[in-house]
Amino acid sequence: MTQTALHEQRTCGGRPPAPTPARGVLLGLLLTARPKQWIKNVLVVAAPAAAGRLPSWHAAGQLALVFALFTACAAAVYLVNDARDADADRAHPTKRHRPVAAGQVPVPLAYAVGALLAASGPLLALHVSAPGVAALLAAYVAMQLAYCVSLKHVLVVDLVVVSTGFLMRATAGGLALGIPLSRWFLITTGFGALFMVAAKRYSEAVQMTGTPGATRALLTEYTTGYLRFVWQLAAGVAVLGYCLWALEGGAHASAVPWRQLSMVAFILAVLRYAVFADRGSAGEPEEVVLGDRALALIGVAWIAMYGLAVAHW
Repeated sequence: MTQTALHEQRTCGGRPPAPTPARGVLLGLLLTARPKQWIKNVLVVAAPAAAGRLPSWHAAGQLALVFALFTACAAAVYLVNDARDADADRAHPTKRHRPVAAGQVPVPLAYAVGALLAASGPLLALHVSAPGVAALLAAYVAMQLAYCVSLKHVLVVDLVVVSTGFLMRATAGGLALGIPLSRWFLITTGFGALFMVAAKRYSEAVQMTGTPGATRALLTEYTTGYLRFVWQLAAGVAVLGYCLWALEGGAHASAVPWRQLSMVAFILAVLRYAVFADRGSAGEPEEVVLGDRALALIGVAWIAMYGLAVAHW
């Protein structure tokens, strides 16, 4: 009778068998590294693409290495962040399911793997890429760890740090291939990143209205009016910077002014994304970019025109 009851508990009434510890921990580490966020690291191709340096096997190999190194460093930051916030995440309705908070990944192990990845990224860059990339990765890790510890609680600074992380990704490819970075590239990329980050914070602030404690505490110190001002300002500067770059290329224009025409697609993309920001539904930028068909079509058109413009430069 006891054996029958035990069998029923295991097969019907009890919880499903847990995965083997090693497999469960490895899966938890992978999930903590946020695979969905790896798409951000594709920004390493931004500078080489702007300079028309992508059609090269050497360039592709270097960019693949930089992508992998940035992914490792970003994963290190996520592991340390989740280890630090494990207790707070357990009280959160959604974050309590994160592997570290749920106990799938032990906190000491998350710290250890995070430290290993944080150190290995810049060190490997010294051997497989340019010294500038190693320095940039070291600065990225230091800045992001400082963000995890304290900077994410400082008004405005948190927006700047996250935006700078995107800008670092965009400049890493240029450093790896020795490509000079133009002022318009830095302005457009930096303020474009600030636009998306501020829109994300604005959406989070709108969604947390009436549900205090459901998201990061710093949002309670921002007003939605201020965050709206920031993303609108950043969008305007990004558009201005891009237009100045496009109009500056008049002397190198081809039979078709692709640089100038690409302004239309760029502005449409910003306006389309602003629709989601204004609705307060831009909390997950990667889902907006990949999930909206109209925005995807505009993006394809912009890439085509931009590519033709760079090819004729």
